[in-house]
Amino acid sequence: MKTPVEGFSKLSKTQKIDWIATNCTQDPKAAKQLLEQYWNTDPRVQKLHDEFIENTISNYYLPFAIAPNFKINGEFLAIPMAIEESSVVAAASKAAKFWMDRGGFKAEIIGTEKVGQVHFIFKGEKRRLKEFFIAAKPELLKSVASITQNMEKRGGGINDIELRDLSDKIQGYYQLHCTFETLDAMGANFINSCLEQFAKTLKELALSFDEFSNHEKNIEVIMGILSNYVPNCLVRAEVSCPVPELDNSDMDAEEFAQKFVQAVNIAKVEPYRAVTHNKGIMNGIDAVVLATGNDFRAVEAGVHAYAAKDGQYSSLTHAKIEDGIFKFWIEVPLALGTVGGLTSLHPLVKLALEILQKPTAKKLMQIVAVAGLAQNFAAVRSLVTTGIQKGHMKMHLLNMLNQLGATEAEKLQLVAYFKERTVTNAAVKEAFEKIKAE
Repeated sequence: MKTPVEGFSKLSKTQKIDWIATNCTQDPKAAKQLLEQYWNTDPRVQKLHDEFIENTISNYYLPFAIAPNFKINGEFLAIPMAIEESSVVAAASKAAKFWMDRGGFKAEIIGTEKVGQVHFIFKGEKRRLKEFFIAAKPELLKSVASITQNMEKRGGGINDIELRDLSDKIQGYYQLHCTFETLDAMGANFINSCLEQFAKTLKELALSFDEFSNHEKNIEVIMGILSNYVPNCLVRAEVSCPVPELDNSDMDAEEFAQKFVQAVNIAKVEPYRAVTHNKGIMNGIDAVVLATGNDFRAVEAGVHAYAAKDGQYSSLTHAKIEDGIFKFWIEVPLALGTVGGLTSLHPLVKLALEILQKPTAKKLMQIVAVAGLAQNFAAVRSLVTTGIQKGHMKMHLLNMLNQLGATEAEKLQLVAYFKERTVTNAAVKEAFEKIKAE
């Protein structure tokens, strides 16, 4: 950047683009053309996208794909996925097809409770704070009646408010630990609105509580905010079949089952492996979360915290062989929504939810967990048989050929050439240069 800018947000879209192109790129003309190339041709749709966030100058596209043939609780679904990584959609689709004739995926909701907290400092007697909270709790709930009334009509609302003492960690630190049911909404705005009102009411009530001394009346509220750690908003997905049905061309079924279980066990005890193991799970989870307009950053943060809940980062999936039955499952926290936010605004998000037969939040949780489990099954299956690179690099081949500038005819020739050969950057470059020379 050549020079700072004042009032960037107040510039028109064209002015923003001009400034960026002139001050931050080597070829301003090419930069402008590229940014305009990714605008939506329908001005109404483009305006909608422009208003999702601030300072927009173009759209950043990700591939929108479908992984078909998922049998979940007896119902067949095609799952939309938005992701840029090669082989993810292919792997999920392959896993879906594998389990389709082996009973499919089963999924269930364990809980849907979400969490928010008001963090505050109280430098007084704990006994009096506890007495104050008992008296204040009904008033706190009453103070958010106007916020919760619509949610309560639909069967949701505030589950409970607890006073938690964390003064052993930070002097004088306490919190209101609040739990919520937000039904088909992710509920961030609802939860945060309740928490901010709780914070305001808490301070007001403290000032009029007769049992407090003067200095105790001045409760210092630090903040009120939802938590993306939702260990009680939990979903389980699983697959199972007799070990002999795990037949595949790469390995004997019994040997495959044993190696698969050991691979998952390794990810349970070895954090270096667990991180990559869970990253593969998140390939499937994030792709569906993004395609359905949900907050994948919040999901990532909550899921990884859950993976470390026992004091060491560990595998999110589990596998065992019991009485000749191979079982593979995942339990994962997912706070998702199917109403509000982008779900009612983004055209492709609306289409994705339609493709999924307009699921409730609970059903979407099940679908997303299944996508993560399928992705992990495909990855571990490759790891213990042929190795991960064989399939991944073949899927990555077209990206490599595009980088080399191959024509369509050259791509067809090279894809056929590498059908039975190992794909590496060096091998692809050598084969491409040979074709060019010929």
